[in-house]
This record gives sequence, C-alpha cells and structure tokens, in this order.
Amino acid sequence: MPRFPFVSTDIEPERALLVGVERRDATWPVDRSLDELERLAETAGARPVARVTQRLDRPQPKTFIGSGKVEEICGMVHRMDIDVVIFDDDLTPSQQTNLERAVGEPVKIIDRTALILDIFGLHAQTREGRLQVQLAQLQYLLPRLRGMWSHLAKEQTRGGIGSRFGQGESQLEVDRRLIRSRIASVRRDLETVERRRRVQSKERTASPAFRVALAGYTNAGKSSLLNRLTGSSVLAQDKLFATLDPTTRSYRLPGGRLLTLTDTVGFIQKLPHGLVDAFKSTLSEVREADLILKVADASDENLFRQLQAVDKVLDEIGAGTTPAIVVLNKIDCIDDLLRCDLCRIYPDASVVSALTGEGIDALVEAISQEAAARDRIVDLTIPYAQSATSALVHTYGQVMVEEFGADAVHIVAKVPARIAGRLTPYLEDAPSTDR
Repeated sequence: MPRFPFVSTDIEPERALLVGVERRDATWPVDRSLDELERLAETAGARPVARVTQRLDRPQPKTFIGSGKVEEICGMVHRMDIDVVIFDDDLTPSQQTNLERAVGEPVKIIDRTALILDIFGLHAQTREGRLQVQLAQLQYLLPRLRGMWSHLAKEQTRGGIGSRFGQGESQLEVDRRLIRSRIASVRRDLETVERRRRVQSKERTASPAFRVALAGYTNAGKSSLLNRLTGSSVLAQDKLFATLDPTTRSYRLPGGRLLTLTDTVGFIQKLPHGLVDAFKSTLSEVREADLILKVADASDENLFRQLQAVDKVLDEIGAGTTPAIVVLNKIDCIDDLLRCDLCRIYPDASVVSALTGEGIDALVEAISQEAAARDRIVDLTIPYAQSATSALVHTYGQVMVEEFGADAVHIVAKVPARIAGRLTPYLEDAPSTDR
C-alpha cells in the first residue's frame, strides 16, 4: 500500500509586525504597551515576529510615524514576509491609507482599535454581544471607506467616455449609505435587546439583594473569582477578553444574606471609545452596582497602570464614585517579598488567589462589611398572616432577635435600606436606628 506524506490543513497564522511610538506624555512605556499588543495579536490568531519603535513628540499627520521609519517598515515587510502591520495607537483614515500605499498590497495596516474589535468579534457569544461588536465595527469602518474605489475615481479624472457618470463618487456614496443604513438597523435591534435588559435591570434594582459587580483589567481573573465564590463554571481562560457577555450569579453570605455577583467585560488601556459606547448597556451592570470589586493581577508588573486604566473607564461610564474594594488576585504567582510590598502599597486591598482559594474568606468578610454598612436596624411586629414579610426579612436581613407571640412574631433585624420602606407598617413605635 503506497504511503502518502501527511499534509497539514491548519491555517498558517499571519506574521505580524508591531509598531509603537514613545511619547513623553505616555502613561505606559512603549515596550510594556507593545508587550500587551503582542498578547492581543496572539489572541486574534497572529504571530508577532518583529517590533519597530520611534520616539516622537507628536504623530506625523500623513503617516503617523516619520518617513524614515516608513521606509524601514517597508524593507522589513518584504524581508520578513510580513502579512499585517499593527500600530499600537489609533490611525486616522488618511494615515492608514497612506501607509497602505507605501507598504503595498497585500499587506494589511491596522491599528489597536481594529485589533480589539476583531478579538471582540471572535469572542462575542450572545446576540446582544454580537450586535454591540457589529455596531462598533461599522462605526469604525464608515470613515475608512475613502480610497476603496479610487480606481474608479482615477478614471473619472481622465475625462472622456465614462468620466461623466461619476462612478467613483457614486459608488462611495452608495457604500456609505449602506453602512449608515446597517448602523441604523443594528441600533434598532440593539435598542430592542437593551429594553429587555432594562426590564431585567429594573427588577434587580427593585430586588433587596445587594449587587456586586466584578470589574477590572482583562485577564485579571474575574471569571475565576466568580467561579470560586459561587461554585459556577463560567468560562475562564488565560486569554485577553476571553469573556465579553455579563454573567450574574447569586451568592449567600455566611450570615445568610443574599447578594448577586456580576462578571463583566474586562478593561484595557486605550480601550476604544466606540466599544465603550457600544457596550454601554453591558457596562450599566457596573454603573448600577452597590459595590465594585476592582480585580487586578498581582503578578503583573503593570499592576499600578492597570488599576489606573480601570479607574479611567469607571469614570467614563459614571461608576467612579461607587464604593469599591481592590482585589489583588493571583497571589499564588508571587513571592512573599512582593506580597508584603503590595500589602504596604494597597493596605485596604483584599489579597486573594482564585485558583487556590487563599484570602477568599477575608474577601467575603470585606463584602459583608460593605453590605452591612448601609443596613438599618428595625424593630418589627409581623402578624402570622404576613408570613411573606417574615420570609423577606430572613432572606435579605440578619435577624438578631425573634420572639413568637400569640398572634404575631417580634423581630429585631438588620435589613438593607432598600427594603426598610416596605417594613414601615410593621415597625414598633420606637423609630428605627441607623447602623
């Protein structure tokens, strides 16, 4: 029987060249930012093979980088068989077009925003997530249609037969109208989904349950922490933006109090504003929370910068003043010396390992204290016929005294301020006391 050589059917990953600009006002050093860009490229399925950096006070209007660097990139593209050049900063449509002309086809020129949008497109699972990503992608594409039909525009400028119909301009306008129409359609679909989410959010707001949102830098271990706390099996991978869609799980504190924990999309430095706008309904889970757990990777050397990036996004979505607990995750990956340094720098932070469970009990206690900080002490007499009210107090409050009488039960309890108003008819003559 003849033997045939094995032929691999795996798709060869695209070879990527990373380009970064070092500026005086930059928050992150260019090398660290390119390290993150490399991880993003790998998440999108590319294989970074080289880097190019340049120090500039301000980007060049035509090509973002200097003409000498453009020539250097052109040489590297041909020598190293590069498929895609990825810029760590946003490019204007004209800059992207000029760079594409300089490098030549079929090499692609993309920026950080396009790369993140591509990753979001790969990982969005729910209908809402896919619509949000599609909206952001279309908004990104619309101003970049210029030049796609330039060959027709050139024919128009030559004059003579065929030049009087304006094919290039008309085709460009047709494409723009199609994209604007698609954007409007996606917005309508997304509004329908968002109305459903608002109804669910309203129900959660009316619920007495204390709402906790997990927010933080991408790949900091938010999903792993949710799984550790609630015993869930939410997808948790060592990838950037492994999960995009919010996941809510209920959790009962040791004292019996019920709360909800919501895992949200991870943040990142230079998070595209289009994504923040498109994901506003998803990010509302963070904005409407009673408490935010700001999860960060304790083993990452960019920890401080990551926390700054998280705070910046929280400010953008209107959640900057929400009570928060900093959670330094992955302490199983650091030594004792670094752990001591982090505890000194962040004395109020909870230091945990979602993998091993270390520090989880202390985190739960911190959450319990935050939940109890807004509680009220109520002195109630509830008739036996109103057993649902008694159940409400037991489910969402902490009962300190319970005495059973002939016709009613006497309860002294700490309850969330959110349900204290419902208990007004059953209050004793003495006013309730704030905790």
